[in-house]
Amino acid sequence: MSDLRHLMSPMDFTVEELERMFDVAVDIENNMEAYSHKCDGKIMATCFYEPSTRTRLSFETAMLRLGGKVIGFADANSSSAAKGESVSDTIRVISCFADICAMRHPKEGAPMVAASKSLIPVINAGDGGHQHPTQTLTDLLTIRSLQGSLSNFTIGLCGDLKFGRTVHSLINALVRYENIKFIFISPPELRVPDYITEMLQIRGIEYKEVIKLEDVMPELDLLYMTRVQKERFFNEEDYIRLRNFYILDKAKMEKAKPTMHVLHPLPRVNEISVDVDDDERAAYFKQVQYGLYVRMALILTLLDMTDDHVNEGLLKKY
Repeated sequence: MSDLRHLMSPMDFTVEELERMFDVAVDIENNMEAYSHKCDGKIMATCFYEPSTRTRLSFETAMLRLGGKVIGFADANSSSAAKGESVSDTIRVISCFADICAMRHPKEGAPMVAASKSLIPVINAGDGGHQHPTQTLTDLLTIRSLQGSLSNFTIGLCGDLKFGRTVHSLINALVRYENIKFIFISPPELRVPDYITEMLQIRGIEYKEVIKLEDVMPELDLLYMTRVQKERFFNEEDYIRLRNFYILDKAKMEKAKPTMHVLHPLPRVNEISVDVDDDERAAYFKQVQYGLYVRMALILTLLDMTDDHVNEGLLKKY
């Protein structure tokens, strides 16, 4: 069991391991049919204790595309958690049925507790406002595909930078690459947590905090938009006041570089106008597609089913 690996954070994999995983994801993108029976006979359990559409369906589609099967639940109320069963007991039971598990939970650290008791690989599919590592893998693969590398660019992160787990995970992942400049765009109430800015200061990584999106649009190579998350607020009044603080529209896009790309972890509410969807710089639906490829590659990696010769061949390209 010492070889059992889990994904709790993007930092669980080295930069080199991530590159190999991304190479597999690119190969899947170009040769989907070659992977259609890789997981024949394997079962994934998706244990989602809070609502999700994209992440859960992306995991389930990834396993089905690999030839495997899926079991699980999409709501804690439809599981034994409604009867008071602990996460530890649930994963012990799931370990008897499945080969790998993707878990989303509203409590920070719950997937890590599960991993400590599990006999199968556990993937953190989001835990509260803490981590969302497979979204981060998706973001990294998308950036690498759009930019050509994961170094030497300026990224603006806009919206809910306080509660946004996708933002926190992405920042922590990107600091391992060279010459990344961060621009944090948020109202004061939703500014990035101090522990992140302190970490950037310690590492000597350039960043700045602004309130107006328009002021920094010309500087950006990438713009990462986020929604203001109603479920993270303690009161309705604050949510209503801040939910439409930023709206990206055609007028703002005119200020951006012709090579800039817009990312968004989705779902969006009002923060990106639909008139931006037709702009060739809008990459958020491509991002969803990359999420499928990277989750397929992650499943294969955690199940130790990747082909080394595929990786070796692909690495020669980089």
